[in-house]
Amino acid sequence: MKPIKVDDLPEFNAAPYLGSEAAIAAYLTDIIEANNPALLASALGDIARARGMGEIAKASGISREALYKALRPGAQPRFDTISRVCTALGVRLVAQATHPSV
Repeated sequence: MKPIKVDDLPEFNAAPYLGSEAAIAAYLTDIIEANNPALLASALGDIARARGMGEIAKASGISREALYKALRPGAQPRFDTISRVCTALGVRLVAQATHPSV
């Protein structure tokens, strides 16, 4: 059996797995825990494409072109953009204590 090279694997597409708000919330929770703003922007882009970028643009009040630019891999969108996209997706970001008090 010939070994498989990582470069030969297809790029993962999360979109088919993001059909509900619960799935989107779980995906974003995992992404946020990675503490990588560029990864968060990319994940929001995955979700917006899964839902339809035009629909998310309309619901968020951000132009479709601006969303593509803000949510591309490696982008660093403003918090306002992230918040508006999350609202359009039907999810919200929440803070959780990392060290619960006793």
